[in-house]
Amino acid sequence: MKAILLDTHIWAWTLDSQWNLSPAAMDAIERAETIFVSPVSFLEIGQRVKAGQWPEMVPYVHQLSALLEGQGGTVAALEPSICVDAAMMDWDHRNPFDRLLAATARYYALPIVSADTVFDGRVPRIW
Repeated sequence: MKAILLDTHIWAWTLDSQWNLSPAAMDAIERAETIFVSPVSFLEIGQRVKAGQWPEMVPYVHQLSALLEGQGGTVAALEPSICVDAAMMDWDHRNPFDRLLAATARYYALPIVSADTVFDGRVPRIW
């Protein structure tokens, strides 16, 4: 597999050394030539830390860019067409982070590595 997109929680698990990954997810990450993280994941982590909903990420929140760079990851561009697709997608799921992640995966034609079944039927999901 040449490239993949990580769901926010998957990227967070790699930062926190939790690695609660399925064998398929671990294999996809290890084999990928390019690992993308959406800028939306930075926003989601920051908002959840600020709201006290993700205390495990407090040590990482102010160094996310450097951490991703150190991991060899790439920030996916958030193109206007991704935002429009996320808004217009025929999908009852209203979580804006998930909608933007799905639209990013669609734009780049990437599978998303995620434990969240909400992406099934929208984009290819590795878990």
